[in-house]
Amino acid sequence: MTQHDTILIIDFGSQVTQLIARRVRETGVYCEIHPFQTADAAFARLRPKGVILSGGPASVTEAGSPRAPKAVFESGLPIMAICYGQQTTAVQLGGIVEGGHAAEFGRADVEILAPSALFDGIWQVGQRYPVWMSHGDRVTALPGGFSVKATSENAPFAVATDEARRIYTTMFHPEVVHTPDGAALIRNFVTGIAKAKTDWSMAAYREEMIAKIRAQVGKGRVICGLSGGVDSAVAAVLIHEAIGDQLTCVFVDHGLMRQAEAEEVVSLFRGHYNIPLVHVDASDLFIGELQKCGPDPEAKRKVIGKLFIDVFEAEARKIGGAEFLAQGTLYPDVIESVSFSGGPSVTIKSHHNVGGLPARMNMKLVEPLRELFKDEVRALGRELGLPDAFVGRHPFPGPGLAIRCPGEITREKLDILRKADAVYLDEIRKAGLYDKIWQAFAVLLPVKTVGVMGDGRTYDHVLALRAVTSVDGMTADFYPFDMAFLGRVATRIINEVKGINRVTYDITSKPPGTIEWE
Repeated sequence: MTQHDTILIIDFGSQVTQLIARRVRETGVYCEIHPFQTADAAFARLRPKGVILSGGPASVTEAGSPRAPKAVFESGLPIMAICYGQQTTAVQLGGIVEGGHAAEFGRADVEILAPSALFDGIWQVGQRYPVWMSHGDRVTALPGGFSVKATSENAPFAVATDEARRIYTTMFHPEVVHTPDGAALIRNFVTGIAKAKTDWSMAAYREEMIAKIRAQVGKGRVICGLSGGVDSAVAAVLIHEAIGDQLTCVFVDHGLMRQAEAEEVVSLFRGHYNIPLVHVDASDLFIGELQKCGPDPEAKRKVIGKLFIDVFEAEARKIGGAEFLAQGTLYPDVIESVSFSGGPSVTIKSHHNVGGLPARMNMKLVEPLRELFKDEVRALGRELGLPDAFVGRHPFPGPGLAIRCPGEITREKLDILRKADAVYLDEIRKAGLYDKIWQAFAVLLPVKTVGVMGDGRTYDHVLALRAVTSVDGMTADFYPFDMAFLGRVATRIINEVKGINRVTYDITSKPPGTIEWE
């Protein structure tokens, strides 16, 4: 992909660094994220048109805290520095950063004090604009050549720039949707200041990734694990386009999918694409082991992840000669599964094998979607000709219904949940709301309640419904169904699904950085 103009994003460990990449790509410009530890080599290799420094959890006031490569500041290239990036830029160029001041987390308003190339066509001097802050430390003295362009209540240098050297620093996060004009500011930097060419698209990604897959695989054999979701399906079709029948797809039917999805997967890949497909009905194995592990959701995840590997390993031996295992790993999977600081995020996506495979498998990973966000995967799927109804399907986690059925797992409870979920999604589609909602699903709660249905008393399950809206998969809010809709859904579920006598709607919101939907 080196033929494209590139923006280098240097990652200091922010949980929203990948959103910077998304904003850059939305402009049609290619970019790569590299951690600060390897940024020197990446900078030399990529020869970027500009550099963006991300936020991060560290404090620049602490010894050994991360720094940007000196070569970046000495290059004369345009630089955009965000939050921690602003602070390390200030310190490295001779300014001062201090802790102990009032922190800012969440919404704030910045007042524009002076014009900047970063604001062209977006912000006007003397006006106030909403942004999203997340910082404790603050810059208290700017390096030489810098001037303040915007301020907020607790960030006197909310925007500080050196226009001559084309260095633009912000204390707020323009990459998150909570900064309404943030994407436009990043676009100004990428296309206006760095003057990068807008020639990167999913059509280009398709061609270039096909070449990469062929170079990586050669004449080798690949097994692709199909989960039934969009990600693995797009990965499989892309790999098949690259290497044809060197690919064999293995669809493990673990008995935890939504209604009729297993049949849809088999029909799509065998019938529509004629891709070699092994359909393994392992539902007895999965459900049997899940019943042994008890109600702990993390234990369920680990059981499912282990069984997937075991089944793939067994199928690889049957197929013979497979050197590669393909996965539909996405950017969020990678970021959520590998903690920058060794913190709790290492377990958030514990059902993914993004950290590598067991040595005994002796297989290499092929992950053609590893640099993409969900919306980009869907765009790539459409580019590859996948049916829109399949590409637009709501995200479904690897553990499937297992983590939407809190408590002990039984086939009876899974069947109840599957039927209720199908009714819920059917009503959402009938109301024309499916594409307006990022994810909707039902949860069978581990409680029963007493109720009266007709002339009889019941003692049955409670079902919770959830629906969230999201732009980037990083933050979400509940979808505001009207009461008439919820009434229709509840009535249908109670009438049509035996075993449920109460339906409730979850209005939980997901703040920035919270990316777990299950």
